[in-house]
Amino acid sequence: MSAGRWGIGGGAVVTLVVIGTWVMGPGQVDTRLWGEVRPVIEARLVADSKGSGYGETQPDLRARWFCRAEARDLDERDGVVRAGVTTSCREYGVRAGALVECSGAEVPQVVRLRRDAHADGGYRVVAREEGPDGEGSGKWVEEHFSLFAEPGPDDWASSTDLEAAARAHFGLPADAPLGDC
Repeated sequence: MSAGRWGIGGGAVVTLVVIGTWVMGPGQVDTRLWGEVRPVIEARLVADSKGSGYGETQPDLRARWFCRAEARDLDERDGVVRAGVTTSCREYGVRAGALVECSGAEVPQVVRLRRDAHADGGYRVVAREEGPDGEGSGKWVEEHFSLFAEPGPDDWASSTDLEAAARAHFGLPADAPLGDC
């Protein structure tokens, strides 16, 4: 076979692999499984955030954490779920009828969960990893997310959903103003 045919055949294989990877890339997670583990992940994020915000030091604000996770990749093997997620957590409180944002963070993470019939939601978090702040963060993401699942600048959960949940929690109207803590 000539070198030209090998080149064409090799190019076709590479093209098929790239297309297959793209089709199975982020956004193509098992929605049933994600629906089961998402609430468990978000509850753990809220629990782990408690005690870390400024608003909690101000009792009159009644501050509370609200968290959202978005799946980048999701895999289940041998009863363990590995979820590569982007997370957004915000601490909100109330002052003079307005919602105030006191603290917050957006962090890519890898969360591992195991099925547990006795746990709320049927799963329990067995490990949670996040990269370092600043230098080294990009390398950590490269090492922990597949090429097509790496979170980019536009891949974070919208704070609009968290604000709406906070307004509902505090009994504020949907158009209540948002201010700083």
